Amino acid sequence: MKINRREFLGRSLAFGAAAAALPFEAGCTETENTPIRRATDVIELGPAKIKVSRMGVGTGTYGAGQSSNQLRALGVDGVADMLKGAYDRGIFFWDTADSYGTHEAVKAALKTLPREKVTILTKTDAWTAKKTKADIDRFLQELGTDYIDILLLHTRMRPDWDEADKGSMEVMAEAKQKKILRSVGISCHSVEALKVAAKNPWLDICMARINPAGERMDDEPAIVLPVLKELRASGKGVIGIKILGEGSLVEDRHNEALRYALTKDAVHCFSIGCESLAEVRDNISRIKKLAVPV
Repeated sequence: MKINRREFLGRSLAFGAAAAALPFEAGCTETENTPIRRATDVIELGPAKIKVSRMGVGTGTYGAGQSSNQLRALGVDGVADMLKGAYDRGIFFWDTADSYGTHEAVKAALKTLPREKVTILTKTDAWTAKKTKADIDRFLQELGTDYIDILLLHTRMRPDWDEADKGSMEVMAEAKQKKILRSVGISCHSVEALKVAAKNPWLDICMARINPAGERMDDEPAIVLPVLKELRASGKGVIGIKILGEGSLVEDRHNEALRYALTKDAVHCFSIGCESLAEVRDNISRIKKLAVPV
């Protein structure tokens, strides 16, 4: 059926108005009714269906010894401002750790935001039940909250971590029963540890390194990807880290690395170590422009 130019323009304007009325999270392009993946998509992670934004803000680039690039450059207030600015743009998943020294920044940011609207992930380096319990109590104070959404055992590499960490795992399981923790798991730094994580019933969520270049990863992407997919298939929540190779892919392969994380269906979401609000905005914008179909 032919339509004249006036009818065509009228229909186009009507369609454009309808598209503009959709919420940003609806995930549709302005020209096609095709779902796409964006940084601000809301994802349900792991058995507890913890809500996270697809992109999280990491605060621990080269983080160790209670410090990180973010803290060194911005200070506590600057990191807090970055987190609040990310929240204002739809990024409500914040990734911290004891070793990064950024708990106080999260606490400062939460003073002006509704706690239930933010998802906080932190990590403990503890290797004993006693230290794990002490860390949980301390973290609640440092973060200024009465619960933690996700607590991970940090940088686990041993293939027998599930045996070595039994004491810590029991403490975390008890804290989860008391609703002090909502989900538990590990930040993984070896393929062997990943394989154990995929089969372990205690673990809800696993954080793992993945990017197309194999930068700062546990092994080549072709070896890591199948294990991450196994984790996903087993019902675990999978969070990608080192998406940009801790900055090494930013200059030449930034968009390629983002597209890789969005399309490989190995991770549910990912955390990017942004060192300024400008970097947060840049990554949100790049992901939006990629407009990756579901």
